Amino acid sequence: MHQAMSLQILLVLLFAGYAYCQEECVKISVSTCDDCIKSGPGCVWCQDLNFTKPGELDTVRCDIKSELLKKGCPEAKLVYPLNDFKKNKDKPLSDGKDGQLLVQVQPQDITLELRPGKPFSFDLTFKRAQGYPVDLYYLMDLSYSMNDDLKNVKNLGKVLLEKLNDITGSARIGFGSFVDKTLLPFTDTNEEKLKKPCPPQELECEPAFGYKHVLSLTNDGQQFIKMVSRQRISGNLDTPEGSLDAIMQAITCEDEIGWGNSTRLLVLATDAGFHMAGDGKLAGILEPNQESCQLDRKKMYSKSNLWDYPSVGQIARKLEEKNIQPIFAVTEKVADVYRELSKLIPKSDVGVLSGDSNNVVKLIVDAYNKLSSNIIVTHDTLPEHVSVTYTSNCEGGHKPSDKGICNNVNIGKEVTFNVTVKASKCIDLKTFNIGPLGFNEKLTVRVQTRCKCECDNNSNKAAEHCNKQGSVVCGTCSCNQGFLGQRCECSVGHKDEAALKAQCRKDNGTECEGRGECECGVCKCHLTEGGNSYYGSHCECDDEHCEKYQNKLCGGNGECKCGKCQCKEGFEGTACQCKKSTDGCLTRSGSVCYGRGDCVCNQCVCKRGYKTPKCETCHTCPLPCQTSGNCIECLGFQKGPFQKNCSASCSHLQAKLEDKLLKKDCRVKDQEGCWMSFTMNELDGFDKYDVKILKDRECPEGPNVGAIVGGSLAAVALIGLLLLLLIKGIIYVNDLKEWKRFEKEQQRRQWAKSENPLFQKATTTVANPTFTGDS
Repeated sequence: MHQAMSLQILLVLLFAGYAYCQEECVKISVSTCDDCIKSGPGCVWCQDLNFTKPGELDTVRCDIKSELLKKGCPEAKLVYPLNDFKKNKDKPLSDGKDGQLLVQVQPQDITLELRPGKPFSFDLTFKRAQGYPVDLYYLMDLSYSMNDDLKNVKNLGKVLLEKLNDITGSARIGFGSFVDKTLLPFTDTNEEKLKKPCPPQELECEPAFGYKHVLSLTNDGQQFIKMVSRQRISGNLDTPEGSLDAIMQAITCEDEIGWGNSTRLLVLATDAGFHMAGDGKLAGILEPNQESCQLDRKKMYSKSNLWDYPSVGQIARKLEEKNIQPIFAVTEKVADVYRELSKLIPKSDVGVLSGDSNNVVKLIVDAYNKLSSNIIVTHDTLPEHVSVTYTSNCEGGHKPSDKGICNNVNIGKEVTFNVTVKASKCIDLKTFNIGPLGFNEKLTVRVQTRCKCECDNNSNKAAEHCNKQGSVVCGTCSCNQGFLGQRCECSVGHKDEAALKAQCRKDNGTECEGRGECECGVCKCHLTEGGNSYYGSHCECDDEHCEKYQNKLCGGNGECKCGKCQCKEGFEGTACQCKKSTDGCLTRSGSVCYGRGDCVCNQCVCKRGYKTPKCETCHTCPLPCQTSGNCIECLGFQKGPFQKNCSASCSHLQAKLEDKLLKKDCRVKDQEGCWMSFTMNELDGFDKYDVKILKDRECPEGPNVGAIVGGSLAAVALIGLLLLLLIKGIIYVNDLKEWKRFEKEQQRRQWAKSENPLFQKATTTVANPTFTGDS
């Protein structure tokens, strides 16, 4: 439900924006009704005789409708040409059965009369008809590496015709071959090698050649087999081939190949890449490809060694112009190359060949079914100042685009494309075509603009309203010769010239800026050097003196209006020198210039001191730590003066509490005297930050009585212990001194050396009388 409501709101806003654009009226040089109508799609002219006040410029008659009604102009007196649509040919869709003419596109011819700047939309219906004929031209690479493939292709024609006839009921097939330019470094120019560029063991070999048309489109399968069977393999030096040369000849030689009013398929079979524009310089070929058929009597490409290879752009444009759909039947090793080429060519497909091309019939049939069911509606070259966009009723086709696309459209299914055409300026009758790619049926669009007012001039009151000196044209006076003024009230040589000339001076400057003559208080502007007229109430404007780029006014991508360039859609810059793009301004966050600048010419123009290239940093923009303190206090700790309206007052900050911070950008005191630590990372835009706040504040602590008492007791005990140790040490030192003195005294005392007569030894010695002392 919410999504539906959001969608409705979005549609309303888009419609309002569209309506506003349609109502816009930019009045640059307006003096007549025709000038007004040309000024913008929302411009309306009031032709009421009495709408302007005396002395008021007729410019006020030109405005948007709502403003003119507000100023009192009767609705019946408003002039604004509308878009007109007419169907010149509108045959109903038909599949061509029962003798009816085959019609797949409706309508077939229309005329549009458009108001400049005002788009007009109409429906184009397409229906795939059963039995629409198919023309298939098989273009084969005959370099030596395709030898096995040629043997299988010789039996291809009959089977392929049968398959296509099963689908369409009417099919034709043709054949052409190619190798490369017969010049160095593309081909060995030795005379013998030119005659036989194949390896020595190959007995049958075609002389070197660029492109050869072999068989025009035919429904005779046996003829295809017969002609292809006569073909022999050839060869060259380098790996890339002259594929684009051959494709260009197959496209442009319509009469020789026999392309009909049919679905046109061009099958390119190869196992190698391709040379493109510029490669011809390697062989000294400087003349670009001229996009024309150049077959000699032998059906050989006669300009192969004189013209350069065509570019991919030339090939894509000619394929679209001739409604030919290419199918690239290539080997696996070059499939990626041709897939990239296919992206550049609308209505093309790539199929992977097997080693000997035995799957080519299935490949072609699958590609045909895919291409035929994918409908792409587009236009040919548009007239200047005309643009066309498309939408469709198919899935994914509701967004306006320069092409209308519908996929998986089965035979018999009708699809509708809404086509919007807009002319930005007044143009004469021009013609262009719209239609589905790959089909010859087109819608012819004849477009012209309505830049003239159709007014109900009141001739009865003309003489009186214009002082009998002029006639009324769309509510304004067209004065007779010799008379001027809003109502022809001034004659040449008016007496009060000073007051009238004062009206021609802008800010008391030069009369009519020196670019015109003041006639009856109105500036009549001179012609510019380029032959156009200066314009503006004081001739202050011209459309020739704008900034140039590459020596082109407004770079060729815009229009000069009153000295300033008004760029075409998709361009910008003072000289419209740049394509609109934000690629160079995108940042890592996906925003443009981090929201701190404008992307001009794909470069950031930064504001408020931020630095290029992406406006990421600002050396003169310090972090707002102190000014963010109140917000940090309420966001992180639900305290402070912003507590009651924190989300509103601090919406520019995205805050998150963290247990630990790797860095601390800011340190601010709150109202309680606690220190708050936080980091600030700037978000896209101005003055927006992602904030990480350390959840633990640093607050001052009060006196700890227990610690103080405990500390005092501990100090007393420590002092007592130290005193005891000191006393103990003194006593020990004194004792040590007394002991040493005692030992010295002991050493000085002298004792008697005689034996004590009272002392008896513990042992008794007796002599043995028989012992002689000999051992």
